[in-house]
Amino acid sequence: MTEPDRSFTPGSVLNAVPRWLRPRAALILGNRAGDFLLRTAGELFRVQIFDRSMTLAAQAFTSIFPVLIMLGAFFGHRARDELHEVLNVPASSVRLLDDALSGSRSGAFGVIGSLIVIISATGLARALTRSYRAIWPESGRRAGPKATGWQILTVLMLVVFLILVRLLGWLAGMLPAPNVTGVVVTFVSDFGLAVLLPRVLLGPGLSRARLLATGLVFGTAMVGVRAVGSIYLPRALQASADRYGTIGLAFTFIGWFYVISFCLLLCAVIGYVLTSLKKP
Repeated sequence: MTEPDRSFTPGSVLNAVPRWLRPRAALILGNRAGDFLLRTAGELFRVQIFDRSMTLAAQAFTSIFPVLIMLGAFFGHRARDELHEVLNVPASSVRLLDDALSGSRSGAFGVIGSLIVIISATGLARALTRSYRAIWPESGRRAGPKATGWQILTVLMLVVFLILVRLLGWLAGMLPAPNVTGVVVTFVSDFGLAVLLPRVLLGPGLSRARLLATGLVFGTAMVGVRAVGSIYLPRALQASADRYGTIGLAFTFIGWFYVISFCLLLCAVIGYVLTSLKKP
């Protein structure tokens, strides 16, 4: 299978732009900022970012929550209550998890059940791999047991990341200048995630400049997204729970996962374009 041509030319970029925008786009194509915007728009159309973001959001919900439920069943109610208090989980989210965990015990999973849950959760890692391959000209790791091991590691890394970020945010609130410290902590965490995900999934042959650019853009973007989410998400979860019950919470979480997935892929595209622009 031949690799698709990823070379940037004015014609190929304009072909990805709607016809009614092409005259205006052609006027600004010579401008460096306009060139960057056009190339980014062309790449977004090419990788079908809206469809891929929805796929990632659905996979994230069906992959991450089963692992959290499994962990909750192993650690029991007391550990879950302490975790809810430390992480400051909204009451509606606690109810969703408690409903899912009611009647679940560690014996219901066992070694075989836990392995099935974790391996099933690798659907998210495979969807991420396909997305990164569509964005970047890297083939990634070959399919096989080793690749599956890296996919399992990716899912576990995402679960740990979700918990760790909330814990670090809680700890930052106890330090001087908590607002500034919280922003720095989340920026570093999101930067690390955006760098590690493609590195783990696609292997060591990635461009370091591309990884760093993607991480910087994603970390910066998530500062604003997290600020909005800290206000929007608890209210949206509570409103969904009051109006639709548990299913409303599920839809709200999927919607929020869509926002995060869109930001992740958008920043990967921007990182690719930034490192592909030719210097004047």
